[in-house]
Amino acid sequence: MWRRLMRANSLFITLLLIFSLSACSTVSGWFAEDSYEEPPEALTEFTAEFEPQVLWDKSTGDGADGTKTNLPAWWQNDLLFTTDIEGDITAINADSGKVVWDNDLDTRVITGVGGGMGMIFVGTQKGVLIALQETDGAELWRSQLTSEVLAPATASNDVAVARTSDGRVTGVSTLDGKVLWSYQRSVPLLSLRGVSRPVIVNNEVIAGYDNGKLVALSLSDGKVLWENSIAIPRGRTELDRLVDIDADPVVKNDTVYVVTYQGQLASVDLNSGRVMWSRDMSSEIGLDVDTGNAVYVTDHDGYVWSIQDGSGDALWRQTRLLRRQVTAPSIAGRYIVVGDLEGYVHWIARNDGRFVARQQVSDGPILSQPLVINDIVYITAADGRLTAIRVPTE
Repeated sequence: MWRRLMRANSLFITLLLIFSLSACSTVSGWFAEDSYEEPPEALTEFTAEFEPQVLWDKSTGDGADGTKTNLPAWWQNDLLFTTDIEGDITAINADSGKVVWDNDLDTRVITGVGGGMGMIFVGTQKGVLIALQETDGAELWRSQLTSEVLAPATASNDVAVARTSDGRVTGVSTLDGKVLWSYQRSVPLLSLRGVSRPVIVNNEVIAGYDNGKLVALSLSDGKVLWENSIAIPRGRTELDRLVDIDADPVVKNDTVYVVTYQGQLASVDLNSGRVMWSRDMSSEIGLDVDTGNAVYVTDHDGYVWSIQDGSGDALWRQTRLLRRQVTAPSIAGRYIVVGDLEGYVHWIARNDGRFVARQQVSDGPILSQPLVINDIVYITAADGRLTAIRVPTE
């Protein structure tokens, strides 16, 4: 009797787990700090080669308000635009750090700010794309999309492009918010929480999908120009088959650089979609590119890589940030800059991957890729603190 009862309980738990996976389309929080078997790597001692100069820092609201929502800042025409999770939008002078305007939208947002065409955009949890005037924050229009907007929207040639959780890329008129076109690919049974930001270049929209496909669409009408599978799902379980493109593609010199979770880092020809080189890599975090020299990637475990552009060979790998939930890397002069879960900014030498400087700018995590503009690094922390740091020139 006892054995039959144990078998029945085991079967119930198994069926409950299967039902839970079937009912949920995304994996959220599975890769958070408390999901690792081991704790984050302790900070490594080293001899600092310089002390980074903070130009200014300021609070821009409540930030992610204790959630793991990534709310990156957006730079446009010498202004930085930020939002907190409750929809408080702030425009800041990038040089001085002074607030230019503030607009409280009084709605919950789940993406950072995007922009283009003299406008800025935020997406809400209820699937609304909101457009504001760049100069004063006046609201221009709201457009209801099909599901929650999970990536910052961008605009060019009178079309704003937004990405939603149901696998759609949607083109919206910047004049009135009217939906012009929509392209959808099916979302796998299970996927990571989040999507990559669509990139607009040469009247094309480059978008990565949860099934490992990279797609180029016409900006004017959403027609498919090409598509290619960067990674192919493999394995017996849905977890094994995750190959999401959640890291933003980077486009430079008619080349698209893209990385997938449990898949590939690849260089793709912008015009044809042909893969020029690739190597095994797992990252849902992100990359930056020095064309013709190196591609810098933060992988799923927190290792920061330098990969030879053109061959895919590894040049170096910094392993001492293991499980520290490191951000995507950004090129800052002769250095690579990343943030981590304890609010530290790590400066890494581009030539050999050694640590050269470290500073703590927040008590909370840094989730957003550092933004480097005009030799200044802008760090957005999850608590809403925005910090401007001068890039050393010598």
